[in-house]
Amino acid sequence: MMEFLESNRQKKIGSLFKKELASLFQELIRQENKENLILSITKVYVTPDISIAKIYISVFPSELSSRQIEEIKNNSSLIKHKLSQKLKSSIRKVPELNFYLDDSLDYIEGIDKALKKPFNPIKGGF
Repeated sequence: MMEFLESNRQKKIGSLFKKELASLFQELIRQENKENLILSITKVYVTPDISIAKIYISVFPSELSSRQIEEIKNNSSLIKHKLSQKLKSSIRKVPELNFYLDDSLDYIEGIDKALKKPFNPIKGGF
């Protein structure tokens, strides 16, 4: 993932969204009785004109990730509305919310498993 140079304003808004979306998702998970699901907002990038927010979400267990991200994308207008209600005193207009799956933990886990196999390509032996 490429790091963007963000202004302090973008960072503050991103941090605010991250906090509020986390509590919003926690609330929605509780309402739907999805006890075996963990959603974590790993990063929020906000464009300089605050028109778009890219939200990266990690899902555990990862088998549910694609279905969960689709569900979030399908409900993005509802999520945006709830977020605007929570943030109406802090921000004038909530940007368009784009949700993405952050599968970096799965990638790390795959590397870790590969390194623990009998043949380790880095060590060069069986």
